[in-house]
Amino acid sequence: QVQLVESGGGLVQPGGSLRLSCAASGNIRSIYTMAWYRQAPGKQRDMVARLTTSGNTDYIDSVKDRFTISRDNAKNTVYLQMNSLKPEDTAVYYCNADILVGSTLVNTWGKGTLVTVSS
Repeated sequence: QVQLVESGGGLVQPGGSLRLSCAASGNIRSIYTMAWYRQAPGKQRDMVARLTTSGNTDYIDSVKDRFTISRDNAKNTVYLQMNSLKPEDTAVYYCNADILVGSTLVNTWGKGTLVTVSS
């Protein structure tokens, strides 16, 4: 029905930048809150940044002033601009969204994109 596809991950040196993208496709009527999560090896999946349709944002403390979440509603896409990357940012990054499909609200996950911060 609907899917989220992330892109933009890769290997970057400490202090570098990456921009992740997540595009939604399928039988979409509307998209509400969109968010990025990450999961490091051996750790739980945690919310990194969240953006509501009204423009409110939430970030975990460790990425504030370094990461910026944004969205392009015309493209059904959410972005995560990551600056001043640190080795501890290494993780698989997942996109998550609340998508209205017909009259049903579906919480949807992407398959993830790997970000590795290393020299």
